[in-house]
Amino acid sequence: MCSNLEKLPSSIGQLNAFQKLDLLGCSNLKELPSSIGKLNALQKLNLLGCSNLKELPSFIGQFNAFQKFDLLGCSKLKELPSSIGELNALQQFDLLGFSNLKELPSFIGQLNPFQKLHLSWCSNLKELLSFIGQLNDFKRLIC
Repeated sequence: MCSNLEKLPSSIGQLNAFQKLDLLGCSNLKELPSSIGKLNALQKLNLLGCSNLKELPSFIGQFNAFQKFDLLGCSKLKELPSSIGELNALQQFDLLGFSNLKELPSFIGQLNPFQKLHLSWCSNLKELLSFIGQLNDFKRLIC
């Protein structure tokens, strides 16, 4: 855990073969550098416990190999960028404890081969949208 880490170096974008970025417990991290958008091989991004992260950059949809996204405990995030709907390889999305989430963004319905959505402790979530039935490979919903 790097709880005192406040920012990532911009040079992180030069890691062409980088597949997993685990920022577990980086509670002082406030933003992701734009250079992270160059990580074309990135498959997993774990932001679990990044409680001071205020927004996700719109370039997040550029990750072609992205399979797993964990936002557990990112309590200051208020919305998700619509570019997440462009993550064609995304299989698992963990929004556990995403207390500011009031409704699921419709772009989640565009995700295939999407398989798992974790929504436990999303205390302000009012309803699940009808697009859930359109996800062909969807296997697991945890509320």
